[in-house]
Amino acid sequence: MALAINKDNYQEVLASDKPVLIDFWAEWCGPCRMMAPIVDELAEEYGDRAVIGKCDVEDNDDITMEYGVRNIPTIIFLKGGKMVDKQVGACSKEALKEKLEKLF
Repeated sequence: MALAINKDNYQEVLASDKPVLIDFWAEWCGPCRMMAPIVDELAEEYGDRAVIGKCDVEDNDDITMEYGVRNIPTIIFLKGGKMVDKQVGACSKEALKEKLEKLF
């Protein structure tokens, strides 16, 4: 299961020395619900090698605005606390794995 990212743990996630994937989503978003199981599968597959999380845009305005998220789902990739890649809209699991693998 992907980590729920919010204001309480966000700084800790940013400080991780592992690659980070954050899925910005909302409950009412159809494409977000389509991506949810894929993000959860990635969390299981990557285990301790990467931080895979979800950030609910409805509850986390500050984090959402920091990355300029205007459309959801938006998935960002961080390395060393900096955004290095982004995926806007639904996509395949393979596309996300490809982007994540580049961060190792």
